[in-house]
Amino acid sequence: PCEAKVISAHRTPELLHRWVNASSENGMEVIIAAAGGAAHLAGVTAALTSLPVLAVPMKAWSTEGLDSLLSMVQMPGGVPVGTLAVGKPGAKNAALLATAILGNKYPEYREAYEAFRAKQTADGEANQDIEGA
Repeated sequence: PCEAKVISAHRTPELLHRWVNASSENGMEVIIAAAGGAAHLAGVTAALTSLPVLAVPMKAWSTEGLDSLLSMVQMPGGVPVGTLAVGKPGAKNAALLATAILGNKYPEYREAYEAFRAKQTADGEANQDIEGA
């Protein structure tokens, strides 16, 4: 199963608690949490579940996402959050990392991930002019 929700750790904490507590019962196996500013969403989510939580810091205000990034990477020991790059690259990598994690259980996810990586490599090699270097 896959869900996309807009939930705030600050504005709707009860909703977040209910959703996270039900997530594993609803078949979720990895959670991706994107947030800007204080960016407590991923940390609070990780504190409420034993599922892997991947954090994507988003640009907010004038700090270009640095505030979000620092908030996410400074989790206390014992409450792990896998933090990725700021913005769209981080969101893309979070999806790929979630696919790789799920690929340990689901062969079709592993195959899709490996096919993506192989195509990415082939595309990169095709765009290089190493003979003229």
